Parts: sequence; C-alpha cells; structure tokens
Amino acid sequence: MFLKQLTLTHYKNIEASQFRFKTPINCFIGNNGIGKSNILDSIYHLAFTKSYFNPSGVQNIQFGKDFFLIEGKFEKDGKEEKINCSLKKGQKKNIKRNGKAYLKIADHIGLIPLVIISPADRDLIIEGSSTRRKFIDGVIGQTDKEYLQNLTDYNKILAQRNALLKFFAKNRTFDGDTLAIYNHQMSGLSKPIFEKRKAFLEVFIPIFTRRYQSISGGVEEVGISYHSDLTENNLSDLLDQNLEKDKLLQYSTVGIHKDDLDLLLSGVPIKKFGSQGQQKTFLIALKLAQFDFIKDKFGMNPIVLLDDIFDKLDQDRVTQTIQLFDNESLGQIFISDTHEDRIKAALEKSSMPYEIFNIGG
Repeated sequence: MFLKQLTLTHYKNIEASQFRFKTPINCFIGNNGIGKSNILDSIYHLAFTKSYFNPSGVQNIQFGKDFFLIEGKFEKDGKEEKINCSLKKGQKKNIKRNGKAYLKIADHIGLIPLVIISPADRDLIIEGSSTRRKFIDGVIGQTDKEYLQNLTDYNKILAQRNALLKFFAKNRTFDGDTLAIYNHQMSGLSKPIFEKRKAFLEVFIPIFTRRYQSISGGVEEVGISYHSDLTENNLSDLLDQNLEKDKLLQYSTVGIHKDDLDLLLSGVPIKKFGSQGQQKTFLIALKLAQFDFIKDKFGMNPIVLLDDIFDKLDQDRVTQTIQLFDNESLGQIFISDTHEDRIKAALEKSSMPYEIFNIGG
C-alpha cells in the first residue's frame, strides 16, 4: 500500500495543499499548531472515513468554510486507487472510490490498511473502557466486515433500548413486550461479537507480548486480560437479571458494550504502577502488534502514521524507534515532528529513502 498523492481543501486549518510522495518515509516538520498532525489525520480519514482526533465530521471543516475535501491516490497491488472524502455542512459525508460513491460507507473500511501512533494513544491506558473497546474494534473491523456490521447493528439497538428505558422513567410506564424485542436482537448480535473479540485476543496477545519483550529487552512481564459479561453468561439472562437496575439507572448496564481489557505490567495495572517510559513502550508494542496482525491478514504492509511521538525523547530513543519500524521493511511511513535536526539525525541511520516537507516555513 503506497500513497502517491494527497490533496486537501478546507480541511481543519489547511486552506489548500497538495503533496506528492515518492519515498517510503515522509516527514512533516513545523511548529506546533501549524497543521502537521492534520495532514496525517487526513490520511487516516481516507482509510477510516473519519478523523482520529475529532470524530465530529463538521468540526473538521475549516473555520468559515462550508465543506472539506480530501483526495488521495494510492497504489495497491499494482493498481491505482483514487479515494475522495468530502463533507458539506448540512449533508452526509461522501466517500468515493475511483469516482463511484459507496452505498454504505462501512464498505470502505479495510481497503486502506493503516496503523497510527499518537500521544492520544495514552488514553488506551488512562481512560475508560470505551477507549480500549475502540482499539479492539478498530483492528478487527479493518479485517472483518461482518464483525463491523454486527457491531453497528448492536450499537443502534443499544441506543434504542436505552432511549426506551429513559421513556419508561420519564412517563412512569413500562412495556415488557417492546423491551423483549430489543433484548432478543441484542442477544443475537452479542454472541458473535464476543466470540470474535475473544478469538482476536487469543492471537493478538502473544504477538503483543513478543513485541514488548523485544523492545524492553525482556526484563518485564506484561499481559492483557479480557473481561466480558458474556464470559460465563448469555446476554438474554443477564438482561433479565438486571432489569430493575437498568430501569433505575435508565440505561443498559450489561452487555458487550461493557467489555474491557486489563493492561498489566508484572501482574499489576500499568495505569497505576507503570512509569511513563513503561507506558510508552507498552503503547508502541500494542501498535506494532496491530501492524503485525493487519499485515498478516492483508498480506501487505499497512501505512504507518507516527504523529508527534518523539516529543520528550532523547536522540538515541528517537533513532531506536525509527529503526524499529525500518527493520520491519514497512511499506510507507508518515512522520510529524517539530525538530528537523532530530529527525534527520535518526533518518540518516536508516536504510530507507526519505523526504522532508517543511510546513508553514
């Protein structure tokens, strides 16, 4: 997978820009706030039809403008793929592949395999369970359209069930028959989602463990533990058992939307007991394992986005991190950073050709 050209119009703070890429490594250098991360995010947008940093589509339109347009020309399996992503205020987002619009945007997911590493990834460790579920779903969803569809359907029904519970509370009424319909639909969708998450983690966790041991030198033990309400119960029984609690709280308190991962270092939560360096190593290992998993599924190297991950790292660590990716013979890497000298010093020790784009300079 190789991105040859990127054109941006009214995307975030970018009025109009076009880039042509000929090298495996491409670096965007400039001051903070100039738009480096937005360029990387636009590439992510072309792959996943949404921003990594701001999923609200309209907020990605440049201030004072009515629309944004992202255009990318990729080479995949020797063929050119032209992807357009546009959004106009008051309208639905439009995704086109080679000039033809998708009937369902979800059908596009998986065409452009991609992995991003960003300071925002620290949320995987410090934030709530929804962030970790998003990570799992993002990896599986790139490689399994049925999973993505089941998850979309489940979340729609979940929202309807929660709205019904709020309606019951507000109007002091109850309709068990209608609720039973939602319970039945959720139960039918939850089992395949749970089974695929469990199967994915059985493959993914050993890959992650090897990656962490390789980066850290094998001095620490790490682990990932999967927690789900469905491990020992079916959702239908759980919904019945928790009905009074759901009515009281006015939302669905059990289900695969409550799944979580325990991220462990030497058997204890890395969130509480891991240093910043250990947490950063943990995150890089997670993303490298994601790269390995996607590469194996697609039979090709995903595009890799490294967004401002070198801040507060010494030169040796910056060089080591880039070489970590270089050693994988990656297809294409995009890097954003504030220090050109730091990146150049690291890239000069790399075996891969590179190009530097100075942004706002």
